[in-house]
Amino acid sequence: MNWNKGFSAEYYASVVDPATWRDIERFEIIDGDINRKSSDLMESASISVMNYNRGEIWVRIWLDVRQAGASERVALFTGLTSCPKDDIDGYRISNKVDLYSVLKVADDVLLERGWYCPAGFNVGHMVQRLLSVTPAPCVIDGETPALQNAIIAESGESNLSMAWKLIKAVNWRIRIDGDGTIHVCPQATEVSARYDALDNDAIEPKMSREYDWYSCPNVFRAVVDEVSAVARDDSPDSPLSTVNRGREIWMEDTSCDLAEGESIADYAVRRLKEEQRIVTSISYDRRYNPDIRPSDLVNMNYPEQKIVGTYRVESHSVELTHGARTSEEAVKNEFEV
Repeated sequence: MNWNKGFSAEYYASVVDPATWRDIERFEIIDGDINRKSSDLMESASISVMNYNRGEIWVRIWLDVRQAGASERVALFTGLTSCPKDDIDGYRISNKVDLYSVLKVADDVLLERGWYCPAGFNVGHMVQRLLSVTPAPCVIDGETPALQNAIIAESGESNLSMAWKLIKAVNWRIRIDGDGTIHVCPQATEVSARYDALDNDAIEPKMSREYDWYSCPNVFRAVVDEVSAVARDDSPDSPLSTVNRGREIWMEDTSCDLAEGESIADYAVRRLKEEQRIVTSISYDRRYNPDIRPSDLVNMNYPEQKIVGTYRVESHSVELTHGARTSEEAVKNEFEV
């Protein structure tokens, strides 16, 4: 299937058996949408159906694609239903049903007081254990690094919030397949799709671009207990410096997470550089591609629009309509000071 070309789309849903994680019953849907992002619960969905009278169940949304005589069935989303909303028009009853991510179950379970993950523990195995409360399969892609410093649960810590802390501590990510399989994996290094104005133009002409540099600091203060350190950018070669902007823009961190062997002064310098990464955000609509999820990389080559390079997908929404139109936002670090 060439996802850069046009295709016809039909949708339906199925009830999923949480014990086997397989479809057990099909039902029709009228329309809907799917929203994905790269943090927290990561995804959600909403569907409209007729005469829905079920309780809380696991549901999988399917896309049937047809293109030039070929066909393919793709799982778009798997999640847990919430209470439906009834829309009544005489004898006709339609229902809007919101669906939660497979991560919702882990977000609803609180850790025991005093729970902690010790230094040296394999992060992937611990995350897999934390997410085992959901029936969705959890796969570790590769060998995850060991935790450098112990992490202790805070008050109200859930299985999911702790899983995210562990993943961020080793700079990994979570990626969810359409069938609900959870992947714990490294940050993307290879692009998932390439788009250009000639051969792979799956993007609609109207796009928007935004530069995020206004709030970038040029002075950073790190505070640990009663000790503080200040890093400044006074370089005439830096576009964000106090010299070129003609003013000071401060940022302070009182919850410093120093790396092993890192001084508070080194931390302040490092964090100032991190906060001075100028990010370009682009928004566009495109044809659906099942290989792209938030946190994946896409390569863009639209030189006339000055949109060239590799961007990281931050979020997108998929309309369950003709062509599965996808509205997406992606970002790129333009440069680092």
